[in-house]
Amino acid sequence: MRFQLSDEQRALRDGMRELLARRFDGGTLRAAVGAPCLDRGLWRELGAAGFFALRLPEADGGVGLGLPEAVLVFEEAGRALLTGPLVATHLAAADVPGAATGEAVVARVDGGLVEWLAEADVVRGDASGAVPLCSVDPLTPLHRVPGAAAVAPDPVAVLLTAAEQLGTATRACELAVQHARTREQFGQPIGAFQAVKHLCAEMLVRAETARAAVYAAAVTADPVDIAAARLLADEAAVRGTRDCLQVHGGMGFTWEAQVHLHMKRAWVRAQRGGGNTESEETLAAELLG
Repeated sequence: MRFQLSDEQRALRDGMRELLARRFDGGTLRAAVGAPCLDRGLWRELGAAGFFALRLPEADGGVGLGLPEAVLVFEEAGRALLTGPLVATHLAAADVPGAATGEAVVARVDGGLVEWLAEADVVRGDASGAVPLCSVDPLTPLHRVPGAAAVAPDPVAVLLTAAEQLGTATRACELAVQHARTREQFGQPIGAFQAVKHLCAEMLVRAETARAAVYAAAVTADPVDIAAARLLADEAAVRGTRDCLQVHGGMGFTWEAQVHLHMKRAWVRAQRGGGNTESEETLAAELLG
């Protein structure tokens, strides 16, 4: 069985990358830091591009594609650090008016946390008594819902989060390699030093391992495969951004750099859907079953 992308899938991925490069570039990203406000114009443009209605049947006004294609566009969203409750709105496209077209923003209570609650037009779950948190990610406002009942994670939400984490892991690897090629110490690029080579190589291995798992899970849609993909993608994103920061040194923490923003987003995403614990329990039950 071949898992190479088709021409149509590559075109979809490239088209989403071009859209985000045009509408959500580095300048736009930096401008949003510290004062996160959802860009409704961009949200509607994503809707027009089919981001939210990608898996809806064409008869219902959707694009009529499947989970593998959704994974590709969410990977690009993670790579670009796109802001907003993307997963929640995508999942609500079938039954919340306006969600499919980007006219409505949907937030979701997930493990007692809600992302982008203040910007949401519709909230899935009981957000009564939600209190704002000081989010580690300056581009993801958070609320906590005290006493929220535990809800089993939606496998599709878990997989799409894994796809976003894969995008972050890929971008972290790219940023590290770019810096290692251009930054010089002792008269040569720092990428010539063995320790830096090892960091970059390990980032690439983790990212590509996660990619294989995420793409395979998108094809099988098996909850166990999705749990494995989530664990690998979380590790690739969290460890990859940490190693990318190591390659950059102190400048990785500056506001001019994106490295620390990718790291903080990876930390926040890793808490969705019960975090690693739920995926570990799913795999453990399968192994012991």
